[in-house]
Amino acid sequence: MSEKTTVPAAAPGSSSGKGLAAGTLGLFGSTVIGLASTAPVYSLAATIGFVVLAVGAQAPIAMILAFIPMFLTAYAYRELNRAVPDCGTTFTWATKAFGPWVGWMGGWGVAVAGIIVLANLAQIGAKYLWLLTNNPDLYDNVPLVTATGVVFIAVMTFVSVRGLEIGEKLQNVLLGIQYLALVLFVGIALWNVFAGTAPEGSTVPQADWFNPFAFTSLSGFTEAILLCLFIYWGWDTCLALNEETKDPERTPGRAAVLSTVILLVTYVSVTVAAMAYAGLGTSGMGLGNESNAEDVFFALKDALFGPFAWLLVIAVCVSAISSTQTTILPTARGTLAMATYKALPAAFGRIHPKFRTPRFATIFMSVVAVAFYIGMTLVSENILSDTILSLGLAIAFYYAITAYSCVWYFRREIFTGMRNFLFKGLFPLLGGLMLTAAFVQSAIDMYDPDYGYTVIFGIGGVFVIGIGALAVGAVLMVVWFFFPQSKAYYRGESLNRDTAVLVPEEEPVVLRSVDGGLM
Repeated sequence: MSEKTTVPAAAPGSSSGKGLAAGTLGLFGSTVIGLASTAPVYSLAATIGFVVLAVGAQAPIAMILAFIPMFLTAYAYRELNRAVPDCGTTFTWATKAFGPWVGWMGGWGVAVAGIIVLANLAQIGAKYLWLLTNNPDLYDNVPLVTATGVVFIAVMTFVSVRGLEIGEKLQNVLLGIQYLALVLFVGIALWNVFAGTAPEGSTVPQADWFNPFAFTSLSGFTEAILLCLFIYWGWDTCLALNEETKDPERTPGRAAVLSTVILLVTYVSVTVAAMAYAGLGTSGMGLGNESNAEDVFFALKDALFGPFAWLLVIAVCVSAISSTQTTILPTARGTLAMATYKALPAAFGRIHPKFRTPRFATIFMSVVAVAFYIGMTLVSENILSDTILSLGLAIAFYYAITAYSCVWYFRREIFTGMRNFLFKGLFPLLGGLMLTAAFVQSAIDMYDPDYGYTVIFGIGGVFVIGIGALAVGAVLMVVWFFFPQSKAYYRGESLNRDTAVLVPEEEPVVLRSVDGGLM
């Protein structure tokens, strides 16, 4: 199935469709951006400890189980992208499948997740930059750290406006630094464990760590799965760049599936190495020690790397900064698509005349993220921490919408062959059901006042922030309905199942691509 208009092939350096620069990324570059968007080092540093506290020795199998809905949903993205290679991704696909209201909320889910995580990534990047000084007067200075985070967002916004070419080159370097640190971490940790030189409490990896039937608490299991969903989240960035990718129907989908598999191997390997080296004890460097949960790498860096401990600090800093840029990309392109189809004001559809990027949308979303970041910091750093805990709700929300959109969009094709049954029907449906279950159970758990760091209106602050952020989107959606410019969208005229996709029909002739156009 194809729903594209025929557009003349563009000349080198030009663009068509929504005005984005086509043919910039190949498979390698697309996969790099997908991986970088997850901020692997930061995600692991901030998550492993909490996963261990939730499920103990079953942390590795929790990582694997959380991968399953992500992997299944990646197939939904791949199949939808083949039929509708539009940078609006969830917004466009859900609108075509279920209509304007569901589509708008899907687009909002992508945007709100991006805004929340952008603020937190800037905070982490700034904090770790000043940690390099070893001076608590600097890294504990809230105004200084916040100002540094704002500078990071501003710099990465500038890079994003300048185009994918400079951004992709930057991501190659930043991701290389992250994976160098992770490879060294796993290698050194396991070497010490098997050589018998690891600290007291260490243990060789156990087969029982991978036993899916050893979980003892449903709430702990659900919490661990939601935490793991967060660390996998971000690979869909490569789908949002589909209109700027060589072979946009196939390359982004391949990059998405490839990214998730690489992340699975990375996360399980690092988790096993950390558990083996530090052990699960509740004191010292043990991962069962609550004081280590917020940053496992920081707790282990001196014992593991000695005088080179700064390498892990740099890796976390680089990871957060790297993901700051890649988070801006899909958020801006999602709002660009919404404006193109009249779901947002036309200003969001403005393209930079030279760099062919969504300039207004990029700057606007970054300004909103900065305002959110400063506002949350001024109120309380605890509220800022709760926003990242609430992020799992937005992720599960729009991923589930995407999965269900795939099933419904291809409903007439599902039973026409085994391939269609699996990749357009069964896999996306299972992924959507798993994500829905995670959303519902997590919302129930988050309602508890003891969940997270804050209590608002007598209930868990994480619940208020997570559900409240989605509710704000519903209000904005209704408000936009009353603007005259929105009527074509809400009547299903500017975007429906039969609407031609505003992307090039043929791959344009490009003198070169950033990574050689690997397929």
